[in-house]
Amino acid sequence: MAPRKKAKASTVPALEAPAPETAPRASALYAPHRWQAEIESRLKRFSVLVCHRRFGKTVLSVNRLIAAALSTDRPDWRGAYIAPYCKQAKTVVWDYLKRYCGPDSGVEARFSESELRADLANGARIRLLGANDPDSLRGVYLDGAVFDEMAQMPLRVWSEVIRPALADRKGWALFIGTPQGRNVFYDLFRRAQRDPDWYAGLYRASFTGLLDPDELAAAQREMSPEEYEQEFECSFTAAVRGAYFGGLMADLERDGRLGGVPHDPAMPVHTAWDLGMSDSTAVWFFQAAPGGEIRLVDYYENSGVGLDHYVKVLDGKPYTYGSHIAPHDIRVRELGTGKSRLEMARSLGLRFEVCPNIPLADGINAVRALLPRCRFDVGRCEQGVEALRHYRREYSDRMNAFRPLPLHDWTSHATDAFRYLAVGFRPARSGSLPQRTINDFNPFGREK
Repeated sequence: MAPRKKAKASTVPALEAPAPETAPRASALYAPHRWQAEIESRLKRFSVLVCHRRFGKTVLSVNRLIAAALSTDRPDWRGAYIAPYCKQAKTVVWDYLKRYCGPDSGVEARFSESELRADLANGARIRLLGANDPDSLRGVYLDGAVFDEMAQMPLRVWSEVIRPALADRKGWALFIGTPQGRNVFYDLFRRAQRDPDWYAGLYRASFTGLLDPDELAAAQREMSPEEYEQEFECSFTAAVRGAYFGGLMADLERDGRLGGVPHDPAMPVHTAWDLGMSDSTAVWFFQAAPGGEIRLVDYYENSGVGLDHYVKVLDGKPYTYGSHIAPHDIRVRELGTGKSRLEMARSLGLRFEVCPNIPLADGINAVRALLPRCRFDVGRCEQGVEALRHYRREYSDRMNAFRPLPLHDWTSHATDAFRYLAVGFRPARSGSLPQRTINDFNPFGREK
């Protein structure tokens, strides 16, 4: 095997020395390194930090919250550290919060282990939260929020839940993480680069010099090139590890099949649904073009609303509809009403065709077979496209191997709906079918 090439030296220009410290120091135990101090001097109300592994972004963010809590003149200041899952927040952040607010820090605080909360002596509070149930975060108010590993969260946690919670108090938000492909974290980083009211910072291991070069060389030998580029060089284009359709989506992008796809009024628009009971519902809108091409012209996803909401969404779009495909469990009757969602949809004027119930692995293979024939309108289907790109197998750290089932996260709803499209859609046949079977085969070989 040919030796792996060494990582290229960074072409990022050297940054000027950080500005003198002006913000209050959060804790007597916190001694920021050069790049942490540089970030602190440049943060704006909304900031996005893309940092390599072991940069110290969690320590920086925890102390940002503590500093803001200590310097406030509000007796009811509230801050939140949000991770993809509450358990993950406790594992990664809780010890840091207790350390930097602990007895040797010069910060007076009481801790609630059950609520993962630090109550400071001035009345300010810092809580650790999980983004896996966005609706449970509604109704809170916040003065500051940190999003850790935003790449693993749905955008609506920010846009629908936390951003409104900051509005009346003009609170701030800090997004931190390491790339995991082009997803919501990538979109926020790109926005921060364009918006003068946001700060965007990208810190590669080859640039910061925080990690020992021999250690980086050893990591490079043991990791795949894609893993190293993603984890240490902050590449948004490295392939997502364990992705089911990453290569196929890359092929579609290279072939120009991810772009603008205008809706053709002469053809019906079909829909494929993943109906969530307690989480999101996803809907793909597509047209079957002559020649077998599937054109994905629109996508919609929401949660916490009933079927009547989605019927209104369909009515509000300028489409003439054909088939509506639903998962097989739409026939299950709900305990509260005694009716199935199939019956409720029919009462609202929405008639579903039920997708066959086949093994998950067969459905994933059906998606693989269909994708090369697809064309996506990225403008209207961006969320769904990114879900297909990042849908991946779950990795077991204990077994050091991928599990046979996919990871259930924000990508699941869009991908499940697309799977029902691949399995359940049957385009209308052209021409008339024969009235009877014609068979001239004579097994005895004799003339009639």
